[in-house]
Amino acid sequence: MTTADPKDEKKGIERRKTARFPFVANAEVREASSDAKLNARVSEISLNGCYLDMINPLPMGTLVFVKIFTETDFLETSASVVYSHPNLGIGLAFRELSPHFRPVLQKWLLEALHSTMPGGKA
Repeated sequence: MTTADPKDEKKGIERRKTARFPFVANAEVREASSDAKLNARVSEISLNGCYLDMINPLPMGTLVFVKIFTETDFLETSASVVYSHPNLGIGLAFRELSPHFRPVLQKWLLEALHSTMPGGKA
């Protein structure tokens, strides 16, 4: 399994284009090369990607199709695994987010932003 080099984690943080926010949702991940579906839990989200908690993370560089869903909304997009932490999870970069799903992502980001502000709802 390919994983991110711990020395590169600092570089990864510096490369982020947008802020990440704590966010809890369910996700289904399917490798682009197979029909096998894996269940995961989203723990962080940004405009450009998310972090998925997974016991058996996929290797860095894997192309996937991810579906993220809450009780009221869902988002589907292709993504790539940009880093992988053994027994913990993967960081995904969204690849081709459809304009149809951009308002859903923006809604989630606003909710996540408000929940991190003092006096914001949890």
